[in-house]
Amino acid sequence: MPTPPRSPRSTATPRRRPQPAVRRAPRRPAPPARRRRPRWGMRAVTTLSVVVLASAGIGHAVVTSLDADIARVDAFKDMKNRPRAGHGVNVLLVGTDGREKISKAERHKYRLGGAPCHCTDTMMIVHISEDRERASVVSLPRDSYAVTPPHVDRTSGERHGGHPLKLNAAYAEGGPQLTVRTVERMTKVKIDHYVEVDFTSFMKTVDVVGGVQICTTDPLKDSYTGLDLPAGRHTLAGGQALQYVRARHVDGASDLGRMKRQQRFMAALVERVTSSGILLNPMKFRDVTRAVLGSVRADKGFGTDEMLDLGRAMRNFSPSSSEFTTVPIGRMGYAVKGVGSTLKWDPVKSERLFHALRQDQPLSAHRSRPAARIVSVAPQQIRVQVENGTGTAGLGRRVDAALASTGFRTTKAPRNAAARDVKRTIVAYDPRWDRSAKSLATALPGSELKPVKGLGATLKVIAGADFERVRKVRAEDPGQGEFGVVRGDEVACS
Repeated sequence: MPTPPRSPRSTATPRRRPQPAVRRAPRRPAPPARRRRPRWGMRAVTTLSVVVLASAGIGHAVVTSLDADIARVDAFKDMKNRPRAGHGVNVLLVGTDGREKISKAERHKYRLGGAPCHCTDTMMIVHISEDRERASVVSLPRDSYAVTPPHVDRTSGERHGGHPLKLNAAYAEGGPQLTVRTVERMTKVKIDHYVEVDFTSFMKTVDVVGGVQICTTDPLKDSYTGLDLPAGRHTLAGGQALQYVRARHVDGASDLGRMKRQQRFMAALVERVTSSGILLNPMKFRDVTRAVLGSVRADKGFGTDEMLDLGRAMRNFSPSSSEFTTVPIGRMGYAVKGVGSTLKWDPVKSERLFHALRQDQPLSAHRSRPAARIVSVAPQQIRVQVENGTGTAGLGRRVDAALASTGFRTTKAPRNAAARDVKRTIVAYDPRWDRSAKSLATALPGSELKPVKGLGATLKVIAGADFERVRKVRAEDPGQGEFGVVRGDEVACS
């Protein structure tokens, strides 16, 4: 249900009451034409951070200026036959491709060349639970196969019946209204608020909070965006963060891989904002708020009062309170005449996903596997020979069975090692299979990596006296589990 209005206590400060009138003055619709809305992959995180920042409760006066700074859009005008309202609040976060409004120097620096498509580049549904203790973020791929409801083309004025297109093209034909109507038609989730953001504020926000830390198990290099990160832990400033969330060519997953990185970055931003003391520093709070506000275009009902109510209710919000997923895809490369290659949602799994949102249920309750450590190579791709390096009878069989039950391709023929006094478990590997070795070592807490040239593709585990258990691991694959849900604390740096 929509966020209830604030209590009457805000009327105790009459000097602030004129501000809403300024916000609703006839000239307010003009700013969107001047707004810069370039293409990037993670405008949505800035708006989420407004809600998190509001939880500081530093003072109504600091945040009340939001109403004067946020451009307004009527995303719900004359909408009829909408889905029934559920519990909690559903916000449609949209990032638009408006790179023509970026300076030539910025476009060159951040690889923002090419012609704009005047469509949405990023789209997410953020569901805030009714008890304000959980945020569920569902990414909607921009190339999703969609069918619009009947509408009037906002450019030509031509009346269209429903027709197929890629989801991100709905914005070009009918703006925010058609975007909301199409999403509601596909998901049957009632959208309570619409928010549109751009990249300039994103970069400033990241810089103001002192950068955001991300971790990667593999090097990330994308010649299209200029991203070039070695494996490891990195603190990204605004420009580099922009490259990270826009990258689509670091692996074969394309847009699905990019959405996964966007989710990872959102979790890291929440962790940074909630753990760094920014919420307790009035000056920092003010600076971050100002940085965020430069990008926001929202529906008329999503104002200061709503954000403050959400923020105060979410005062104890943390990465573990958030969960992220992407709509389950049933068919990749679904060709549609006149539209091109699209992504078709899995009808059964996607309906279960959106049913959970409508019922205000945690998506993580639908995970088909227990929480596991993220690794770069799936256990199913790693072949392992187990050896018993101790005098304990049966240890090799126990380790082999434990690894096999976790998904590793063991030989199922453990043997005794040459040395029987091994104290610390060893993962021996050919240097050419170092990524597999690191993934295997993650499953064996406390194990030691030992490179052995010429060992080949089969890794060797020499069980030592310290062996206790095999930890569950899984590869970074947005399609794993029923919905592929991960919590914020699982994707943020640990």
